[in-house]
Amino acid sequence: MAGSPDLYKIREVKRITLIGIFCNLALSAVKFVVGILGSSQAVIADAVHSVSDLATDFAVIFGVKYWSAPPDEEHPYGHLRIEAMVTTVIGLALAGVAASLAFKALSNLRESHVRPSSVIALIGPFISIMVKEWLYRRTVQVGERVKSSAVVANAWHHRSDALSSLPALIAVSISLIRPDWAFVDHIGAIIISLFILKISWDVIHPSLSELTDRGASSMEQDAIRRHAMNVEGVRDVHKIRTRRLGSNLHVDLHILVDPDMSVRQGHEISMQVKRTLVESQLNILDVIVHLEPLE
Repeated sequence: MAGSPDLYKIREVKRITLIGIFCNLALSAVKFVVGILGSSQAVIADAVHSVSDLATDFAVIFGVKYWSAPPDEEHPYGHLRIEAMVTTVIGLALAGVAASLAFKALSNLRESHVRPSSVIALIGPFISIMVKEWLYRRTVQVGERVKSSAVVANAWHHRSDALSSLPALIAVSISLIRPDWAFVDHIGAIIISLFILKISWDVIHPSLSELTDRGASSMEQDAIRRHAMNVEGVRDVHKIRTRRLGSNLHVDLHILVDPDMSVRQGHEISMQVKRTLVESQLNILDVIVHLEPLE
């Protein structure tokens, strides 16, 4: 049935994202409560990070409908750039959360009296590490299966929440063992923010490359050339140009053929080059082949 792969993709993305929304709501509530009751800024910062996951969950669940839409007259190449835009928004949201947490922690670090954390604050980070690492693994599996950069980016958002809970857990533990070291809680929040900032760049960078029309790598272009050269009748390949759309490539290339062959023969060779590249494992969505005589 035509369109069924897109319907499957939308269904899978929505399913795993709805699971993420439920987990983030529950974890945010738990961490806010135990962070406030346990007087831990690191745990409260961790709760804010979980809330930021909700924003990116909603960005994915609403965005997938649009970036999976088929090409139309106004968008002949499809709508896959929307996915790159959503991925960039997720990365910027992560960076904003990191900056906010770091600013608050640095401001409070200068306070002369800091209330030590209590043992209840350990509950939130411990649960978060377990749940969010499981959610990361499930989400990244779906993202790789449906080849969605936005879903994979959201998976990393889940893992950042899991790993950011680790310094929160350590900070609370230290402040419990050494109450006079309660400032470690703020240091834990700063470490969390730096970690989130690093992940935000890892998420944003590939999407910005796509939005600025960065093409395939030299290794990918070499593979494209090899596949085209393997087609019978192709004497040479040059002027390979590519552009990314989501996880796919659009390819534009020139092939050189025998100048004495007929137009029909040249056309058949061009179509075979296109079929070979689209059917390869290079994630090529479409190919434009320019035919030139070998001089």
